[in-house]
Amino acid sequence: MSPEITLIILSTLVIFSYLFDLIARQFKIPAVILLLLSGIGLRYLATWLKLDGLDFGAILPVLGTIGLILIVLEGALELKLEREKLKLIKQAFSSAFFILLLTSSGIALFFHYLTSQSFRICFINAIPLGVISSAIAIPSASALTGERKDFIVYESSLSDIFGIVLFNFMITNQTINGYAFVKLGWETILILVLSGLFCLVLLYLLKRITLHLKFFLIIAVLILVYAIGKHYHLPTLIIVLVFGLFLNNLFWIRHPWFMKNFRYDNFYADLKQLTQLSGESAFIVRTFFFLIFGFTLNVETLLKWDVLMNGTAIVFIIYLIRIGFQKIFVPAASVAEYFLSPRGLISILLFFSIPADQTLIGIENAVLFFVILATSVIMTLGLVATRSPKSNPMNP
Repeated sequence: MSPEITLIILSTLVIFSYLFDLIARQFKIPAVILLLLSGIGLRYLATWLKLDGLDFGAILPVLGTIGLILIVLEGALELKLEREKLKLIKQAFSSAFFILLLTSSGIALFFHYLTSQSFRICFINAIPLGVISSAIAIPSASALTGERKDFIVYESSLSDIFGIVLFNFMITNQTINGYAFVKLGWETILILVLSGLFCLVLLYLLKRITLHLKFFLIIAVLILVYAIGKHYHLPTLIIVLVFGLFLNNLFWIRHPWFMKNFRYDNFYADLKQLTQLSGESAFIVRTFFFLIFGFTLNVETLLKWDVLMNGTAIVFIIYLIRIGFQKIFVPAASVAEYFLSPRGLISILLFFSIPADQTLIGIENAVLFFVILATSVIMTLGLVATRSPKSNPMNP
């Protein structure tokens, strides 16, 4: 394939993704559905054109990791920490943590019933399916307004972080005892301290670098720190979240030493540019991730009876626990939020990170694919069904 044809294809895909985003905003449906369907369609087109040997599976984890960092950063840069939102943040924190724990435990019990494997191995395989995908939830939250949108951004971002922490905790500890929890506590404190120092260093760089090409440098440093931390099984996604919150809430810090050494006149102009750049970069990465993910899907495997039955049972557990928890503990949640529990990018990354000796036989990739598609479709139908008449684009 010539470079010109490749450029035509890539440019066309980005243009279509932009159109999908416009359609999604107009009709309040997640663009990820259109991207996945396009990816599946491209697979059949490649087969029809006899373009064999196209294997994009190897780049999915890389794209997914970059996308995760950019999406969490994009979401954090839009959030303001205000006293009025303290209750909202606490609710999002508890919702993300307990729904993840309860959902993973419920799915693990189902896996244990199916395979008779140890509960620990079943729990490890269940965690990827228990994590809400911020890559899908945050863009879809645009259908909500005010505090409810902020709640979804906080909840899904925290769910990603808790999922990674819990997954690494289970993988690195063969035996769950007091020492394992002490180690986890020490690592969390370490990451929080490093987050504070890291925020100061990056803010200092923003102030001192006078070149226009400094924002991709900041993003590159974020990716570097995340990758190093992930190599050592540290929850460095917290640093990305804290950095975004730190920049967008800098007005809270009024200490003279801080104002003298870190604040500068063009800060808010730089913050606006960084927010725009992270949002557009996340859009590009998300586009190609879900297109490639759809391309790698083997639709025929989704039609197997055991995949349909097991996937349906997992989806039932996901929504049973989410709706039950929110009805009891998050009474302010709208009906639309019951359906905002998609699985996606983070689920794929964690699922493919399970060590070979701890995978479950019979729980194949097709089950993961089914759950991702099913939760995305349910979320779409839920958002459309709960849309107010005034938001209907057909109404004047």
